[in-house]
Order: sequence, then structure tokens, then C-alpha cells
Amino acid sequence: MLDKAADAGINFIDTADVYPPGAEAGGAEIIVGRWLSKKRAEFILATKGGGKMGPAAWDAGNSRKHLLDAIDASLRRLNTDYVDLYQLHRDDPLTPIDEVVGAMDTIVRSGRARYIGVSNFLAYRLARALGRQDTLKLTRFVSAQPRYNLLFREVERELFPLVQEEGLAVISYNPLAGGLLTGKYNHGDTPATGRFSAELGWFGQAYHARYWHEREFEAVARVQGIVRQHGTPITTLSVAWLLANPAITSVILGASRFEQLTDTLAAADYTLDSALKTKLDEVSIEFRTGDAAA
Repeated sequence: MLDKAADAGINFIDTADVYPPGAEAGGAEIIVGRWLSKKRAEFILATKGGGKMGPAAWDAGNSRKHLLDAIDASLRRLNTDYVDLYQLHRDDPLTPIDEVVGAMDTIVRSGRARYIGVSNFLAYRLARALGRQDTLKLTRFVSAQPRYNLLFREVERELFPLVQEEGLAVISYNPLAGGLLTGKYNHGDTPATGRFSAELGWFGQAYHARYWHEREFEAVARVQGIVRQHGTPITTLSVAWLLANPAITSVILGASRFEQLTDTLAAADYTLDSALKTKLDEVSIEFRTGDAAA
């Protein structure tokens, strides 16, 4: 998979210490580290920390203790001296912001990471963190990684204006809403495999809570109607719609088989005209409101 992705021109790899879901944490970093062993300089490597990695209370969250332990463990698994981008996987309201940004500054100044970013942060919490970094003259966050797709557009309201004003990159994830935007699911289905399946335990339950609702399936049907008019795969249009947003820097694509990447990668060379973008905006406008958790 990684060989074929690289051959297709992919040069940015994003992972996390808690991946893969439903399996032993750290496994994804080990695989990436082995694959990168002789070509590290050819790729931009990003990972995330803060997830639960052990039974103790300090084995999770964004405390200084955990983050410094977490980055060292990630570097060992990735078989590298540094990552290009180290991201907080999610906010930790129990840890003081000054402690969090101080630990991330230490990670950069020690050479463990070139840059730092966040994932799954509310706009006001990111704004507070940036303010403390500026006040304390610490290394600044350079990126945000939010969930963003045609079925989840809430981040357009406050996060995107903030990152554009502050000059942060946006690396969005979940572009196909866990596969719902492939059009392969029906609301009455009970998937045996994949992100909506019981085999993934709490992770599958989380995806059900996010997307497995009549409203989302009705929206997918509307998008499919547009797809039929234009003759372009729904996955290509879904990713092209993301890339057409000036706030977006890059889109994280996930796949279990390389052929799943064919149509999504095609979005990089697809020009979404304004009329088509407007149609997609209109059929998904209801997902711009709300206050769901990440």
C-alpha cells in the first residue's frame, strides 16, 4: 500500500501513537517506521500524541510528562530521530494550557519535531493556545487537523476563519465520512467490516454516532444525484470539494486497499467549477450548523 501510494506521488504521511483502532496501539507507527527506514528524507512525516497508551492516569492526555514520554515512544516506533510535524491528537481541558504549550515547545527545541500542530481542537481553545504561545514567546502551532467533509461542516464557522487569519495550515481528515460518501452503504445495512462495523468496538460505535443517521443518508443520495449528472465518481467530487476550499492545505486519505485511492487521488487534478461547488454547498448546507464533538 505504501509503495503504491508513494508511486502515485504521495509524500506526506500522517499517523498517531494510538493507531490502528481496534488493535494494539503503536502498530501503525511501527509499520510506517519500517517502511521509511531507507527513504526518510523523501517524506514529510507527521504523528500525533496524547492518546491513552497505558493503564496509568499519566499514560494519556497533554501533560508535560505524558507528551515527552509519548514523543520519545513514537520516535522509537517510527525508527527516526525526529518527526516533521507533531500534533496534539485532541484537546485536554484538565491540563493547563501553559503546561501543554510549554511541553510542545520543549519537543521542538530538543529536535524531536520540526513543527507542531493540533487536531480536534475547538476554535476558542486553539485561539487561547496561540495567544499563550505568543505571550510566552514559545514555538507556535502551524497546523490544525479537523474532521471535515460534506457531512460535517461545522468547522467552517469559527475554526477556518481563525486559522486563515493566524496563517495555520489545515490538514483535514475523514474526507469520505468513514466511507459513507462512497455511496456503498444503505441505512438498513449492518456492516460486517469497515469503520461502521462491530469488529472495531468503540471506534465503530463512534462512527455510527457520527454518521449513521437518516439525515446523512439522505444527503448522500442528493450528492449521488449530482454525481450522476456529471459522470464523476462520488469520491472524486467529495475530495475535490474539500480541496476547493481556500482554507484547506491538504486532505488525509485513508484506504485499506490501493484501488480505493484511485478515485480520491484523482481529485488532486480535478478542477471543480464554481457552479458544481455551489450545488455541493447547497445540498450539504445543513451540516454547517450544530456543535457535535470531534
